[in-house]
Amino acid sequence: MIQQGFIQRTPRGRILTANAWKHLGLQVPKDLEATQFRLFQEDD
Repeated sequence: MIQQGFIQRTPRGRILTANAWKHLGLQVPKDLEATQFRLFQEDD
């Protein structure tokens, strides 16, 4: 999936790219990187 451009490796882990969001039929978030990190954080 990395080679196809759907996942990007970052220092904090792997995130979905804009191509992956489009492939899944979802709207690409405006602030893509910050949105990815918020998906896995718990709410206080």
